[in-house]
Amino acid sequence: MPAAEMDDFRRSYARLCKESGAEPQESVLQHLQEVTGRSRMDFATHSLSVDTCRALGKLLQDELQFTEIVLSDCMLSEEGAKLLLHGLCANTVVKSLDLKGNNLRAVGAEALAKLLRQNKSVRSLTLEWNNLGIWEESFALFCEGLGANCTLQRLDLRNNQINHQGAGELSMALKNNSSLQELDLRWNNIGLLGGRALLNCLHSNRALRQLGLAGNNIPSDILKAVDQAMERNQEHQNILCKSHNVTRVLSKEVLCLKEEKAKQFLDLMDTVDRQREEITRSNRVSVARVGQLQEALTEQHSVLNSLKAKLQMTEAALALSEQKVRSLGELQSTAKEEQARLVESHAKELQQLKKVDELERKCRGQQEQLFQVKETLTHTTAELKLRAVQAEERLEMDKRRYKQNLEDAESLRLKEVAQMTHHLEAIEHSLQDRVQRLENIRIGLEEELSQVKAAAVVEQGRVEEELIKAKNQARLEEQQQLEHLEEKLRLMAQSRDEAQNRCLQQKQAMAEALGKETQLSMQLEGLKRRVEELQQELSSKEQEKVAEVNKVRVELQEQIGHLEAERTAQEGLREKISALERQLKVLSSNHREALLDKDSEISSLLEKLRVREAEISRMREEEAQRASFLQNAIMTYVQGSPLSSFIPKK
Repeated sequence: MPAAEMDDFRRSYARLCKESGAEPQESVLQHLQEVTGRSRMDFATHSLSVDTCRALGKLLQDELQFTEIVLSDCMLSEEGAKLLLHGLCANTVVKSLDLKGNNLRAVGAEALAKLLRQNKSVRSLTLEWNNLGIWEESFALFCEGLGANCTLQRLDLRNNQINHQGAGELSMALKNNSSLQELDLRWNNIGLLGGRALLNCLHSNRALRQLGLAGNNIPSDILKAVDQAMERNQEHQNILCKSHNVTRVLSKEVLCLKEEKAKQFLDLMDTVDRQREEITRSNRVSVARVGQLQEALTEQHSVLNSLKAKLQMTEAALALSEQKVRSLGELQSTAKEEQARLVESHAKELQQLKKVDELERKCRGQQEQLFQVKETLTHTTAELKLRAVQAEERLEMDKRRYKQNLEDAESLRLKEVAQMTHHLEAIEHSLQDRVQRLENIRIGLEEELSQVKAAAVVEQGRVEEELIKAKNQARLEEQQQLEHLEEKLRLMAQSRDEAQNRCLQQKQAMAEALGKETQLSMQLEGLKRRVEELQQELSSKEQEKVAEVNKVRVELQEQIGHLEAERTAQEGLREKISALERQLKVLSSNHREALLDKDSEISSLLEKLRVREAEISRMREEEAQRASFLQNAIMTYVQGSPLSSFIPKK
């Protein structure tokens, strides 16, 4: 809390104390000076008078920045606690309140009941070491306030003298409460009946996650059942938290998808606008080019007209000289033709001579190879003769030296001569085959030369035909190019009109989708309002039931007083009491059935809500798919059309 506001708070406290005729407590002023700049006001173990409590209660009605107030062990009187709590009823900033060890009783319980009904900001309430459970009627009011509260999350009721009847009132309050998550009832006098009542209320309460029951003389089986119920509630709360997180994430994703869809639509519109601008620009350029071409054509027409006039003037002069020119031209043409024929024939003869020279070179090479082969044959024959002479000489020497082995040497010599002759015959056959192959190659080359000459003549005729065809094709291509340009201009105009029509259709589809989405959101809001109305009706019926129960309780007390006064009519009165109890049971059973019916209605409405939400998500996905399909179709159409050349590449 800022220093300026804290000074104002201290001055206001002193002023209010003086107006009520009391002096401000010095300890309180000193503590207020110490807590400057904090959000926690701690008066623990400070004894506060009634005047101080009245002043603090009036000051706490304003929207101060204290989020936590600690008043433990302050020895508050009943009146002082009432004034403080009444001041906090209108406060919307305080989140935590600690009233530990102040001996609060009947008046304090009633003030706390009022605080719980009216205050919408307190999340944590500590009431340890008080006596709230001694006075049953006051504690019943406290429980009613707890049942009507929808913001409190933590409640500490340790050591408050709560018996089994108080536990029953707490169980009724817990059935109606849907925000309390932690409840501490340790070290009270709840007992077996109170434990059963609390266990029964946990079947309808799904918000409570921690329930402390130690030191209350409750059997272990009930404690185990309570622990199991707490575990179930905790799992239920975890599932609810996960579902809320998932819904939050899905809502964010839906918003992101909407933003992306809007961005894509804007990008698409921008691309369409750019394409339109490019089309208009290209049209302008094409129109300018057409104008320039028309101007050039007009200039050429004028030039042609002047040339035609000049030609007409010169035709008369040329007519006389045409006869002479024709004769000279004929002679010149014949001379040129003969010269061209001679040049062509000379070129062909040169080519043929070149080929003949190449063939002659090849033949010379082959003849040289033949000469080399013949020389090798002569050399080999001479070598063989020398070898034969040497062999004969060796044989004669061997005859002289080895007369005994004459027959063996003769046989060996004969074998060697036979092998050499056979080898020579094989070499001669291979050389003859090679000569024949070379002759065949020469004949093939001569045939190829004749074929080349014929192909040269055919090639000359083909080249002349291709030249004529190329001239005709150039003229046709010029005409086709002009027709293609005109067709391209027409297609560009058609594609521009089609793109405009597609854009209008897409805008209409987007408007219809937005209308459907608004209708579904309105239906969802109507269903939510219906659920809130049903909840309000349920709370009003709960209050009516509590009022009826209180009325019946008052009537029972009156009847008990009459029974004590009139002992003689005791039996008849007992019958009336039993009848009234049966009526109470019937009323409670009817009320339970009504509650079950309302629960079933609420569950059916929630199921309808889930179905509607699923339909909405499905429709949104369909709309997103349709938008993506439309975008893909437009992009494919634009890419396949002649406009694809004007689309900027990404």
